[in-house]
Amino acid sequence: MTPGFSRLSVAGYRRLKSVDIALRPLNVLIGANGVGKSSVLDVFDLMAGAAEGNLQSNVSGFGGMASLLTADGKTSSIELGLQMERQEALPLGYMLGLVSEGNGYAIGMESLFEHHGPHTSASVKYIDAAGAQIRYLSDGKLVPPNWAYKTQETALSQVPRTYRDAEGFRRSLADVSEVYHTLDVSSRAPVRTPQILSTAETPGINGDDLVSCLFAMTGTAPDRFEAIEDALRVAFPKFKRLSFTPVGAGRISLGWQDRDFTRPFYTNELSEGTLRFLWLTTLLQCPGLPKVTLIDEPEVSLHPEMLRLLTELMREASARSQLIVATHSDRFVRFLRPDELIVCDLDETGGMITRWADELDLKEWLEDYTLDQLWSQGILGGRS
Repeated sequence: MTPGFSRLSVAGYRRLKSVDIALRPLNVLIGANGVGKSSVLDVFDLMAGAAEGNLQSNVSGFGGMASLLTADGKTSSIELGLQMERQEALPLGYMLGLVSEGNGYAIGMESLFEHHGPHTSASVKYIDAAGAQIRYLSDGKLVPPNWAYKTQETALSQVPRTYRDAEGFRRSLADVSEVYHTLDVSSRAPVRTPQILSTAETPGINGDDLVSCLFAMTGTAPDRFEAIEDALRVAFPKFKRLSFTPVGAGRISLGWQDRDFTRPFYTNELSEGTLRFLWLTTLLQCPGLPKVTLIDEPEVSLHPEMLRLLTELMREASARSQLIVATHSDRFVRFLRPDELIVCDLDETGGMITRWADELDLKEWLEDYTLDQLWSQGILGGRS
């Protein structure tokens, strides 16, 4: 069963005029700049915030409703949909419709439902909302909320915790990472300085919990810490081990021991590519991976050999967390399989269209060419 979600549908969101994507454990979107790959990650981020009760602040953070709509002068609403498979139960579907209203938005429609089967339209609805009419399934019937309901937030975010099915879906959707963009590795970036030791299950969006996450893994997940060091030894043959040095005021420095030198190098001395690879490797090995992990342009500053290792780490991590990755690097594509690759193009109206690479007729091509060569030559698509 696919970890995370099995299908995403989007309509009216920027370049995503009408997109329906079957999702797998590892989903790498390739395509030209501006085609809409990062928007797929942003949609997950937006929906996760909506499940946590942060829809209003997230819409504002993305620049307001007007900046989210497809800029064709015709679109005034956004429709977002997800499907989640369940063990020993029918799949759950979720739909959310946002309508432009003045300078803001209104939630025009929202539904959480369980399909009974392909040959009947009947379904169990756990949430059924249209405009001001909000209803939840309770004791076999749909009833309105009896609490102070927040109209600018989703019904899903306000579902009573005792409603097991709806609450289970809400937790799954809320358990989506923020988007891991290119790591800041400037001289004063958090990842380059000693860090205050804290409880951290991931290395942080900006790497500000990298040291805490690694240090915690030495005690709680030593096998995963060892796997990180093993990956570093493959990527950097002179690497020996990581070390931790207290520097006062609850702060710890991360040391990088090289076989050719007596003292360790600290994070302020490491190269950009080394830091980024360490950060991504830690993320993919950490036991605190969420239900869905969103990564944008992981290839920045990385040598092709590191990209090969990164692909292997992603495959292993995708058994524990669904990965949604956006890239435009042919070097990265070289190490992927067709069943891991979603090719993104623009249709004649400027909207994004997607195709899984393994659904294209590539068998004969792959006898003579690698995936990155097929992409570079325009055979896969996703070039403009």
